[in-house]
Amino acid sequence: MHMSDQREIAAPVAEVWAALLSADTLLACVPGAKEVTGNADEGFEATVVQKVGPVKATFKGKVDLSNLVEGQSLTLTGEGKGGAAGFAKGGADVTLAATESGTLLTYDVEAKVGGKLAQLGSRLIDGFAKKMADQFFTNFQTALEGPAETEDAAEETSSEDGGEKKGLLKRLTGG
Repeated sequence: MHMSDQREIAAPVAEVWAALLSADTLLACVPGAKEVTGNADEGFEATVVQKVGPVKATFKGKVDLSNLVEGQSLTLTGEGKGGAAGFAKGGADVTLAATESGTLLTYDVEAKVGGKLAQLGSRLIDGFAKKMADQFFTNFQTALEGPAETEDAAEETSSEDGGEKKGLLKRLTGG
């Protein structure tokens, strides 16, 4: 299964890059993540609970980062085992480019599943994988930009804190 998409994130490239390499950010953004440990140099280990159709499983896996070109691109490769439910493995090539309003993040994902998951059919699996990728990048964008605000909430926020939105990374680093 193959997916490609891009997101415009209202944050500087350096901030987006740092978030991609942060276990705390990944924990906050990966749907169903219960634990994410490790670092960009040695890789991350994760525990993720997901339900795909009638199959619910706890996946334990490892994600490695390679081809790192600081502030520009990286490759994520990972594999998770969900016991009797099967396995999921794949990779993503992620590129970052500065834009007038922040960072354009582009991703190209390749994924495979096996075991009971593979028996669910490619249509269900493809739809689930696309939903997971979309949810991750929506969560990632929200973590960096802060939640989308309605006009009333934006007015209240601007009077309370000088109009700054604080995303997850800024809250974590106190920035």
